[in-house]
Amino acid sequence: MPSIQTALPPELANNVRNIYRECLRRAKFVGHKQGNTELVVDMIRQQFKKNMHETDPEKIQKMKDDAARGLVNHMLYESEKMAGRKFSTT
Repeated sequence: MPSIQTALPPELANNVRNIYRECLRRAKFVGHKQGNTELVVDMIRQQFKKNMHETDPEKIQKMKDDAARGLVNHMLYESEKMAGRKFSTT
C-alpha cells in the first residue's frame, strides 16, 4: 500500500520530529481559532509521547501515515475555506 506521506514534502514526511512540529503548528492554529489551544496541543503531545518508544517499523510507518493524513486533511480543509468552495465530493 503506498504511503500517504507522498502528499507531504520529503523533508517533513521522512522525519518524525518534523511531523510532530507540523502537527503542533496545526494544533496551535486550530486551537487559537476555537479558543482551546492548550487542550488541542496537549492531545498532540500525549499521542506522540504514548508512542515514542515504538520500535516496530510497520507500526511507526502507520503512525506516520496517520499523522500525514491528518495534516493533509487539515490543509485541504483550510484551502477549501479560503477558496470558498469544496474540493472534496463528500
